[in-house]
Amino acid sequence: MPAVTANPLTLPRLPRLPESTTGWRRVAKVVTAERHVEGEGFQVRRPFPTASLALADPFLLLDHMGAVEYAPGEAMGTPWHPHRGFETVTYMIDGAFQHQDTTGGGGVITDGGTQWMTAASGIQHIEQPTPELVAKGGLFHGVQLWVNLPRSKKWLEPRYQDIGPRDVALVTAEDGSSVVRIIAGALGEHQGPGMTHTPINYVHATVAPGARLALPWPREFNAMVYVLSGDGVVGREEIGLGEGQFAMLGGSHFQGEQDGILLRAADAQPVAGKNGWEVLVLGGLPIREPVARYGPFVMNTREEIIQAFEDFQAGRMGTVPAQQVPHRTSADTAVN
Repeated sequence: MPAVTANPLTLPRLPRLPESTTGWRRVAKVVTAERHVEGEGFQVRRPFPTASLALADPFLLLDHMGAVEYAPGEAMGTPWHPHRGFETVTYMIDGAFQHQDTTGGGGVITDGGTQWMTAASGIQHIEQPTPELVAKGGLFHGVQLWVNLPRSKKWLEPRYQDIGPRDVALVTAEDGSSVVRIIAGALGEHQGPGMTHTPINYVHATVAPGARLALPWPREFNAMVYVLSGDGVVGREEIGLGEGQFAMLGGSHFQGEQDGILLRAADAQPVAGKNGWEVLVLGGLPIREPVARYGPFVMNTREEIIQAFEDFQAGRMGTVPAQQVPHRTSADTAVN
């Protein structure tokens, strides 16, 4: 881990952020991800939504899948299920997942690939481990993020993006010590490939042991850090963060010329994080609209949720291919 990497010394470097004139984001809250069982029975770690953190606007949910070494026959996925009102972003770090939806979108995502499904007005999809992974077993490690859509975009036509491992923008720290993957959004002049309806940044960084990583950050975006593996500290206050922990960042101590996020990996990393401290850095422009959600539907009002169930039951969210109809397809049990 990770699958998509490079020699940091060969990558473009992020700009140096001046210590005295940068508004360094502060840690406002730290939560530990809770364990949940999803789909056909696979376990995830979820920092939000939980009792400790209900919403991270514009994000609705973050599920950390694995890392787990499956034995033959153990790998599981989800049955066909609907979504409306938001986007699901599945990022595979190791292993493989295959996706199919009722618009014809889909394919295999593997080793650093991302599938970005804009459910919007309504869609059904299925996510399953590949037959090879089921038959032989192997390493499986990924993340699913739900991105909310504003009221004005909840009724757009569904869209599917396949972001291959080679599409991700790779950059390094100012000293060439760490690898930073930009999946969506931008760090300075460096732009990720994901096409977003809601303005966000989605970054996966491997911070070398003992190294410091300073990321430029849009002032209008909120910011958060989730640890995939390893140990490190966040902010100038050096708040410790380990595997499965999530930090919500607030504003800076003062309004400098620009905002920044400061990360530093611990000198000694556990075995799982031997390549460095593996973190997701997320943020976006808050939507600040009412959120009504139930299972696989996220709208603005209760009435729209009821309409979503009625539309699904009436077959207005796409048709599952006949040869693919599983033994169960339910809006009541579907989450991912």
